Amino acid sequence: MLRTIDLRGRDLTTAELLATVPRATAAREAAVTAAAAIVHEVAERGEDALRDQADRFDGVHGHAIRVPATHLEEALAGLDPLVREALDEAITRVRAASAAQIPPERTTELAPGARVVQRWQPVRRVGVYVPGGKAVYPSSVVMNVVPAQVAGVSEVALASPPQTDQGGRVHPVILAAAHLLGVTEVYAMGGAGAVGAFAHGVPALDLEPVDVVTGPGNNFVAAAKRAVAGLVGTDSEAGATEILIVADDSADARLVAADLISQAEHDEQAAAVLVTTSERLAGDVARELAERAPRTRHSARVGVALSGPQSAVILVDDVAAATAVSNAYAPEHLELHLAEPRPEDFVHAGAVFVGESSPVSLGDYLAGSNHVLPTGGQARYAAGLSASTFLRPQQVIDYDRAALAEVRERIVALADAEALPAHGEAVEARFEA
Repeated sequence: MLRTIDLRGRDLTTAELLATVPRATAAREAAVTAAAAIVHEVAERGEDALRDQADRFDGVHGHAIRVPATHLEEALAGLDPLVREALDEAITRVRAASAAQIPPERTTELAPGARVVQRWQPVRRVGVYVPGGKAVYPSSVVMNVVPAQVAGVSEVALASPPQTDQGGRVHPVILAAAHLLGVTEVYAMGGAGAVGAFAHGVPALDLEPVDVVTGPGNNFVAAAKRAVAGLVGTDSEAGATEILIVADDSADARLVAADLISQAEHDEQAAAVLVTTSERLAGDVARELAERAPRTRHSARVGVALSGPQSAVILVDDVAAATAVSNAYAPEHLELHLAEPRPEDFVHAGAVFVGESSPVSLGDYLAGSNHVLPTGGQARYAAGLSASTFLRPQQVIDYDRAALAEVRERIVALADAEALPAHGEAVEARFEA
């Protein structure tokens, strides 16, 4: 199923590695154009555009886009007790891990009477997107809403696609998770249109624009975030999922194959990559995939993902070369199946899972970490969703007269050097008789 890229015996530069690693570039490029058009439609036509898109993409019409409170209450009342228990545990763990991401306020005393306070202010209003196409993601409700609440965000709105088998309602498990977290503003709208609605607002639905849009999705959702960037803040472009496994001869081929399949079942565009020093392991994994993939529930989807241009087995000479490939690829999810893992060397990854008892599935649900992570190589410069996504660092400057007097002449000198004399004059005005 997986194609093979043999890099053994080759000493590649970073630029060459970036050009070599498997990517579904054509799918992402097409998504950028389509998503921008969808966002524009929503900005221009509001609710009418959202209804047209629901009919076109979700096969739903005439539904309540703004979800009534009764739908939320009914969903929680009908929630499977075991699922509720799992969601409660996930909420507890993610809340604890997110709390550790809030920096303390710090005051720097530069001189007597000269203080700079560094504090972190939450944004006021957030729009959370929860996918609902090929699968249902109540876990994504937890991963988005909890860090926002921990950060101190006062308004959280949530959107998820309307479901044909639910009569145009958002899936009840998603509604139940939202209700568990006290989210009352929920919309039945999906994909790029939902991102556009959050960014521009929809007056007919009493949907006010948000300050930040977050949430995972397919490549169209990721591209929509790019289309609204600058108008609102966004988290990283968490598009079609990726898993990269670095493994040596000590790895268990069954577990490697199972983990590759677990991410491939998300979407036909999902990326599953194995980087290994062992040709034997590569062969064993190929045999395991051939046996396991046809037996899984979403075998057709898995088969497309594993055989796509975004998935591959990459053979390398040693762990150092595997590390270089991984850092160039910058995966959303990185698993290390190595006799001597060194996670500190893998500097570009959304999240790192160390050892055979730390599968990506753990992070998807109950590790306490966040599963909304950068894709498409963005882990080289972007972070996964956290409480800090919803915080803005802000500096508070507090000088008394004596402290200002101490730096008065230097401010004037710099202002004159920059040909901005009024800057210096503004300081001098404070010392005029």
